[in-house]
Amino acid sequence: MNSVNKTLYIPLYGKAYVSKRGLFLHDKKAEEIWEAEGFSLKGKAKSKWLAYYMGIRSAVFDEWLIRQMAERQDAAVIHIGCGMDSRIIRVGTKKHRWYDVDFSEVIAERKQYYAESDDYKMLAGDARDTEWLAQIAESKAAIVVMEGVSMYLTNEEMQALVAALDERFESVSLLMDCYTSFAAKMSKRRNPINSVGVTEVYGIDDPQALQGGALLYEKEHEMTPRKYIDELQGPQRLIFAKLYAGALSKRLYRLYEYKKA
Repeated sequence: MNSVNKTLYIPLYGKAYVSKRGLFLHDKKAEEIWEAEGFSLKGKAKSKWLAYYMGIRSAVFDEWLIRQMAERQDAAVIHIGCGMDSRIIRVGTKKHRWYDVDFSEVIAERKQYYAESDDYKMLAGDARDTEWLAQIAESKAAIVVMEGVSMYLTNEEMQALVAALDERFESVSLLMDCYTSFAAKMSKRRNPINSVGVTEVYGIDDPQALQGGALLYEKEHEMTPRKYIDELQGPQRLIFAKLYAGALSKRLYRLYEYKKA
């Protein structure tokens, strides 16, 4: 795997870590894969604080997706940059057609742990080259999640992806997390992804800069809701709130929703 692909082990570890401790989300598949893969992480990439953040972030994405699926029962679900994530198990297809998309080498590894079905397919594809959209069965609506992906794409590449989704579907709901430009600048020196060889990432300060066609910026979501922080105990709750839910966090990470009605 290349360096960007190896970043998938950081959220995998985080979800396995919190699931084992009964925090934020139940993810036995993450525990199973992490145990089997045995990938070596070091430094900040194996921080319990980052693991808490990864677990909460995934729980927030899951909640949003469940709401969207209830509202649009005819929509295709597209998880871009799925890595080894078990969202398909945590959320379930609920009779939607679900597509997990990632680089070919990631999908090859993923197929060791997940099986396709009539409702669930794994597609080899690059977010920067949207030819994989042709493999999605005819659908007028799409619900799209991009968790931990946008920071590896330039603004121009993100705009091209948004434009392709806008052209392909009559209705789109998209949720993605982003670095700010300040976070991207700081990441060159202090970021857990550096431990797997990634040094180039990108940020966005104006969410409207990524919208295109009829797929427009809708609103910002809370990345670390208080209800999840309150699952932590004593000093850990206070430390996490300061590191990942305060003013500093807002300068680094944002969670944006885009919609085409």
